[in-house]
Amino acid sequence: MARRPTIKDIARRAGVSQSAVSFALNDRPGVSKDTRARIRRVADELGWQANSAARALSGERSGAVGLVLARPAHTLGVESFFLQLVSGIQEVLAGARTALLFQVVHDVDAECAVYRRWWAEGRVDGVLVVDPRTGDPRPELLAELGLPAVTIGEPDPRTAPTPVLPVPEVSGPGPVPGSPVLPATAPVSSVSSVRADDAGAMAQVLDHLHGLGHRRIVHIAGLPGLAHTARRMESLRAGAESRGLGPDQVRSVVTDYSDAEGAAATRRVLAEPQAPTALVYDNDVMAVAGCAVAAELGIPVPGRLSIVAWDDSALCRVTHPSLTALVRDTAGFGRLAAEELLSLLAGGPPGVRESERPRLEPRGSTAPPPAHTGP
Repeated sequence: MARRPTIKDIARRAGVSQSAVSFALNDRPGVSKDTRARIRRVADELGWQANSAARALSGERSGAVGLVLARPAHTLGVESFFLQLVSGIQEVLAGARTALLFQVVHDVDAECAVYRRWWAEGRVDGVLVVDPRTGDPRPELLAELGLPAVTIGEPDPRTAPTPVLPVPEVSGPGPVPGSPVLPATAPVSSVSSVRADDAGAMAQVLDHLHGLGHRRIVHIAGLPGLAHTARRMESLRAGAESRGLGPDQVRSVVTDYSDAEGAAATRRVLAEPQAPTALVYDNDVMAVAGCAVAAELGIPVPGRLSIVAWDDSALCRVTHPSLTALVRDTAGFGRLAAEELLSLLAGGPPGVRESERPRLEPRGSTAPPPAHTGP
């Protein structure tokens, strides 16, 4: 089996001491310019890379950032959003020679446990946090750990971390066994966020459908408890209320983002006596599943039912009719988050960065409802 090249191997080939190799590879004084260049050339020839675990144990950067998804695993394989998001993240991290450590867990408690373990082991220099939640415990935990983080999506303002102040020295018993040992002087919170205007995007959708004449609209939403789900639902409710439409006319129902639950929710609402004339889905997969249900029930789209998908994708464009969708640069969203995290790791201040507002792209799946004669 091939063996990782070591400092000893480099020293032997370059004809220098191991301490000279260490000085050269760690940019420390003690070797001449020519010797440093020769050592680095030999290291490249042998394919040597710094051992991230050893660097972490010595207090140096690990050269990796983390991403944990606390979502049902079966919903991830069919949703294009995360694939595009990660591609944008990876594009930036690859240019900075930084690795991405990725893990899927079943809930937020398990996600918090991963952060504690990564911090204790020095596995990552910072983390990217997705799916901000109402009552989210993660920003406060990350601030306590002093682990730089970027929240992808606007967090619930009630969960903003408070600054972590130096812990005074007191006499008494030590920490409870098994509890994480926090540094004596944890840094002030380094939690940034990149946000998308979910409320403004939903307002665009409602403007479009209401302008076409729709007065019975159902939003097939994603997971309850997510901050962006709450903002979309509230934007829809407020927009409907301002137009004199009540909850019996415009409302939201929640799902797990999967095609199965999207289809089931579609069947339920279309079977109601006052069935909606327009459906808004929180992702492309559910929207396509909803189209299939409408076809199965003999309901023409858009003749009797208009459909809007939240995230545009190839699925939306190849479905017949093509789906009206919110178009946004999801890969660019990921690039923005990765750039902000690298800025934090370089000592920059935490802050909030705005992504481009999603743009509604009307296509063949939306039209005036039956018997509509004017605006």
